[in-house]
Amino acid sequence: MFKKQRPSDDGSWPVEIRFNKAKAIVSLEYDDGFKGEIPYELLRVESPSAETRGHSGQTPVPVAGKKDVSVIGADPVGRYALRISFSDGHDSGLYSWPFLKDLSANQKSHMKAYQKRLKEHGLNRD
Repeated sequence: MFKKQRPSDDGSWPVEIRFNKAKAIVSLEYDDGFKGEIPYELLRVESPSAETRGHSGQTPVPVAGKKDVSVIGADPVGRYALRISFSDGHDSGLYSWPFLKDLSANQKSHMKAYQKRLKEHGLNRD
């Protein structure tokens, strides 16, 4: 659990972040009343890292097989982000407070877009 940090783009501050291993979700609460959750799988596949965003403008193949990934650690980076470590060894994405809020608020559309990319590449979540 992390307490109040830095404001997000809309000026809101995260006041609580809880990782729930049993449910494989992270729960977020911001000082503007926003509350949301993000499944670990979505956190991993939408990681703000070169692996998932691409190198030098190239669009990468989507990360597959992460349905059962878990979070094994999270550390604050300054006052603006978290570095999340996953059970598959990935730990290079810096998750800013606005990014986490967006991922939570729009998780259905993010997941739908991810599943579409997987299908286009003949991949699956397992």
